[in-house]
Amino acid sequence: MMNFRKNPKRMSFYNGNWMYEPGITPVFAESVADTAVDGDTLTLFTSQNPNANRRDLGGPMLTIKLTSPAPNIIGVELTHFKGGKSAYPNFELGSAPTAVEIADDADSVSYKSGELELKLKKHAGYMGWNMEFVGGGKKLTASGARSAAYFYDDGAEMGFTSQQLDIGVGECIYGLGERFGPFVKNGQDIDMWQADGGTGSEQAYKNVPFYMSNRGYGVFVDSPADIRFEVGTTKVERVMFSAESETLRYFVIYGATPADILERYTLLTGRPALPPAWSFGLWLSTSFTTDYDEATASSFIDGMAEREIPLSVFHFDCFWMKGNHWTDFEWDADMFPDPEGMLRRYHERGLKICVWINPYIAQQSRLFDEAAAKGYLIMKEDGGVWQTDLWQSGMGVVDFTNPAACEWYAGHLTRLMRMGVDCFKTDFGERIPVKGVKYFDGSDPVRMHNYYTELYNKVVFTAIERERGVDEAVVFARSGTAGTQKYPLHWGGDNAGNYPSMAETLRAGLSLAVSGYGFWSHDIGGFEATAPADLYKRWCAFGLLSSHSRLHGSSSYRVPWSFDEQASEVLRRFVRLKNSMMPYIYEHAIEAHETGVPVLRPMVFEFPDDPACAYLDRQYMLGKNLLVAPVFSEDGTVDFYVPQGSWTSVLDGKRYEGGRWYRERFDYFSLPLLLRENAILPIGGCDDRPDYNYAEGLTLKVNVADGGRASCEIPNITGVRDALVTVERSGKVYTVSTTKPLEGLKLEIEGKLYDCNGLVTEATL
Repeated sequence: MMNFRKNPKRMSFYNGNWMYEPGITPVFAESVADTAVDGDTLTLFTSQNPNANRRDLGGPMLTIKLTSPAPNIIGVELTHFKGGKSAYPNFELGSAPTAVEIADDADSVSYKSGELELKLKKHAGYMGWNMEFVGGGKKLTASGARSAAYFYDDGAEMGFTSQQLDIGVGECIYGLGERFGPFVKNGQDIDMWQADGGTGSEQAYKNVPFYMSNRGYGVFVDSPADIRFEVGTTKVERVMFSAESETLRYFVIYGATPADILERYTLLTGRPALPPAWSFGLWLSTSFTTDYDEATASSFIDGMAEREIPLSVFHFDCFWMKGNHWTDFEWDADMFPDPEGMLRRYHERGLKICVWINPYIAQQSRLFDEAAAKGYLIMKEDGGVWQTDLWQSGMGVVDFTNPAACEWYAGHLTRLMRMGVDCFKTDFGERIPVKGVKYFDGSDPVRMHNYYTELYNKVVFTAIERERGVDEAVVFARSGTAGTQKYPLHWGGDNAGNYPSMAETLRAGLSLAVSGYGFWSHDIGGFEATAPADLYKRWCAFGLLSSHSRLHGSSSYRVPWSFDEQASEVLRRFVRLKNSMMPYIYEHAIEAHETGVPVLRPMVFEFPDDPACAYLDRQYMLGKNLLVAPVFSEDGTVDFYVPQGSWTSVLDGKRYEGGRWYRERFDYFSLPLLLRENAILPIGGCDDRPDYNYAEGLTLKVNVADGGRASCEIPNITGVRDALVTVERSGKVYTVSTTKPLEGLKLEIEGKLYDCNGLVTEATL
């Protein structure tokens, strides 16, 4: 009834292995009838009849077009009827120069890009179709018999184009955006459809039609429409993805490592901007539906300062504006009579300011009439404004396909920034209508439903870049799709204050990480309800060991002293720990910006050859070298796995030999935070803010094996790498070399500090 979902679609085409659901008629690619080569494009004209001869004219055909936008990426476009009207929007895709090799003879075809090759026998006989993808000399997956298909549906105006790709024995599938269920997607049916369903359902705020296999490849389905993925369900041995469309295009991406795959995927869809260093500090929110004014906000800021808890960003949620006026971009004068003065005072205390917005204009908003009159809102097909009472009374939705609407919306943001606002929380963006509506640019409403968030976040992010500069742009976004990772950062949506929700939050973050999102946050302590003090303290450690960290909730304040005073001590410890680790964290932030490799990584991402890591979803790697295992139990017990090597605890120096599981109990001030063998953790000389001179007063926590070598790069807050530090060990002798002098450099080895004598280029201890 709410117009945010398209008409119910057919759940499956099959009835078991051999039969089809009533009303379904399949067309399969089973034999290559003809080919055409045009530059780097190879087109296959396929027949459903593998024994076709020159007299078998007419009948259904699938056309398969092969392209390569970059080395090690092959695009496959399946088309039934190609004469239909082109549908848009489409994802904006990047490319890189590539040379392909095409072989086309009487019996077979081959299409090769870099180390990735597609091979196919033209006439393999009944059930013999096998379009195989080979990467680095090994089979990755294949489009086997009756897997490239078009399904006629008697009950629909249009049929479905579908592709199935093989899943091997022991193969695991990951990704598909922010998913709160099991991290390994095998056995799940997943729809790409934006929804505001919280973290405890199968719905997701961030749907990304990309999955990664632990067999060395990824698959990106190039459509913002309602794609359905059936991962080892309808066809247990395959991943099937389908769209209600005459055409379906996907890319197979080869990579020797998960990092290689993500680097190539984000070459296509975009890499995240580098967030400013200050954004990595602690964010404190007024919370969602709580009552507050300037005095309340100031009491939070004062309370944090009194308890020596460093605070970087103060966020004003919904009620900085009057209720039912959202969004009108006007401060509630009753609560904030002097907003400019207030923001100036907060800036003088070293704080950045964020305010909450959304893309909806309530009927009571002072902006509604103007937006409606000028065509800035999504319209109905009859020419009126589309409206709903869900969320805000009579609200309309800004039409970001209208350039004038984009400038109008951005103009209000610019006015707020000139008042003293630094960034925006771009909430919502999922409840976008699909029935009976039309867009300014003629976009297909079904395709726009998911894609809307890309335009929304782009408008806001670009407005900040123009006003504050490229180096200062950051948003706090909830919704996203393929490509929206370009506009960091994103948080995990509406979780709850309990341990299962904390765990599902991490699973979502891990899935999002392998979907191209380099930066991620979540509501510490849970959004819905108020967590017990125990959970809040455990979540503080997890939250501060994420790329970004925010205290936020629904109907109660999330300041630590509202739980208990020990919560303040716990929060202080982990905020200061994170600030001191900024040389390490920002080094990996730069890597995410340059390559698409995320800051927070699943264990399988760093250890793809360790079978024990394939299913791990209660621990993760923060950057390349730090293992983090949050505490998900009231008594502090943690079961965690340590991969091969000799690891050391960052917090107490305890050593862990890898290749085994551990069960240990931790107090509120600790958790498993382990430094990898042959790795360096650079600790900065400042712990009361995240943006400082990382090269000054450095201490290098070193875990180097005898005969080993480790290095790390030290960045500055502008995103430039200032120095490369290398430590080599021979017995008890550690040799340190740097590419530039580092004032006050120290080494920490097994809990002992060694002074490197001020300005050094080499020191032996």
